[in-house]
Amino acid sequence: MSCFIFNFNPSTASGKSLEVVAALIFREGRLLACQRRGSGEFPLKWEFPGGKVEEGESDIDALRRELREELGIAIHQCTEIFVHSHSYPQGPEVRLKFFRVEKYEGEVTNIAFQQISWVKIHELSGLDFLAGDRPLIEKLLSAEGDRF
Repeated sequence: MSCFIFNFNPSTASGKSLEVVAALIFREGRLLACQRRGSGEFPLKWEFPGGKVEEGESDIDALRRELREELGIAIHQCTEIFVHSHSYPQGPEVRLKFFRVEKYEGEVTNIAFQQISWVKIHELSGLDFLAGDRPLIEKLLSAEGDRF
């Protein structure tokens, strides 16, 4: 198993920041996109699967836990591909780390979302994604997207 990561402990002047990990899972030239349920934060927004890193948890352990809880899969190989910070209005700064999942075990099953969809890269712009995911989507849509 090989996941290439570095440890980072963000801080802001207000002390309000979150570490978040997210997965890019490709299948047959399509990328998995997930729509949040209508009854939570950011209702019906699209996102990549993943979530908050809990205290004392590594990025990879958090990604494993989140993908098991949300999709019922166990990841075996992933690579960190993109990192950036995003500040939501009246919310904390979020440090997002995106990982490309190369190998996993199990069948992707929708456990936690309104819906999931396997989409072509060019279709991402037509979905109402969370603002924090938009910089990665812009890279995926650009010529640079070929490297992911």
